[in-house]
Order: sequence, then C-alpha cells, then structure tokens
Amino acid sequence: MSDASRTAPTTAIVLAAGLGKRMLPITATMPKPLVKVGGRTLIDFALDRLHEAGIATVVVNVHHFADMLEAHLRTRKVPHIVISDERDAVLETGGGVRKALPLLGSGPFITFNSDSIWIEGSRPNLLRLMEAWNPEKMDVLMLVAPLSTSIGYEGLGDFSMDSAGRLERRKGSETVPFVYAGVAIMRPELVVDTPDGPFSANFFYDRAIARDRLYGLRLDGQWLHVGEPQAIAEAEECLAASKR
Repeated sequence: MSDASRTAPTTAIVLAAGLGKRMLPITATMPKPLVKVGGRTLIDFALDRLHEAGIATVVVNVHHFADMLEAHLRTRKVPHIVISDERDAVLETGGGVRKALPLLGSGPFITFNSDSIWIEGSRPNLLRLMEAWNPEKMDVLMLVAPLSTSIGYEGLGDFSMDSAGRLERRKGSETVPFVYAGVAIMRPELVVDTPDGPFSANFFYDRAIARDRLYGLRLDGQWLHVGEPQAIAEAEECLAASKR
C-alpha cells in the first residue's frame, strides 16, 4: 500500500453532471445542483462542507446545463475547483468518478453527491468521516443516515450495519435501518479496471462488499433528501427550525 493511501483525503469530487429528471420541471431550465434550498444552492452546501473540512481541491463534473453551472462555480473563491467535462456524454456516477480519477490524485478521495444536504449534529459529519477512515480495513467508508430520522426519503433503506460498521445491502423488499447519505471516502484502487462509458458507482460498492471492506458511519444530525420539487419546502422548514 502506498503512503498516500494511508492518509486522510485531501481531494473530493462533487457529482453534478446528472440530468435531475425527478426534479422536473425545475431542471428543464437549470441543472439540479443550482436548485436553491433556503436561498442557497445545493452545490454550495456541498462545497462549503468540503471547504470547512479542509479539502482544498474539489473536482466537479458537469454535463446538464454545464455552462450555467460553470458560471456559478467561477463566483466562488474556495475551495479550488477543477472541472471534469462530460458535455459529450453523461457517464453516470461511476463513469464520472473514473473519468475524474487523474484529477483526484493518488490517495483516497471523497465523493459527494451534489444534492446531499443535512443538519449537523454535535460535530461536523465530514470531519467525523475523515477521522473514522481506516484504509487498512476499508475500501469505502460511507456516511449513512438513519431511515427513522431522515426527511424527504420514502424508500426502504439501502443498508444494514453490523457492530463493527460493516455494511450489507438490503435484500428484496425488506426494510433496513440506513440510507446512503450521498458522501463517501474511497480508495482509488477501486476505480482501476472499471468499465468504459457510463456505469453506476454501485459497481465500486459491490467490489468493496465482495472484499468485506464496505463500511458505514452513522450521520450525526438529520439528513434532508431533496429528490423532488415538493421536498424543497420540507427541507427549508427543517433548516429554518434548526437555526432557531
């Protein structure tokens, strides 16, 4: 294992190239990362969290309304933003990470869905995630939110978690306690020898599961799932209440 793989992440990718179809009709005229919740764009929530955690360089992949998104990103001074251009073809989450890998360096990195927002608990969750990262036993460390306290999410959950923090996927129609909160730390080795073209980041997670090296950290606070237009108002109410 290289020395770089033993360190905490110093780079991140914000996945911002998706079409945002479930957010229609809003995303007919703008990319989903520029949708505002409480007067702040979704991508600014992500970039501010990363900057506050000490991540100096963030790759952002672009496709849908790419020019509009890039213009917004140019208004920011921090963190340093590098564009991974997917204008020619959207590559999905996994393909987007693979294309951006040369921009992310040789060490572990953070992947951050551009629509992932939450209300912090007692300590910042990104710092907790970075402190919990252990490449000796982990290929991926996910931030996972309790199904019972998440806002705007109506699914059956994604994972169960054992006492050591190892994650196991939901089977069939069962309900499991945790949902992926859209943020993870990954080893770059997982991205090597992956398919050409578009594919889901689930490819990486399944690789980690096969090696018994997919772990989770329970989010401290409240996760706000902003997947559809009607979820915006509920998320705004929660954010406002948390500041009272």
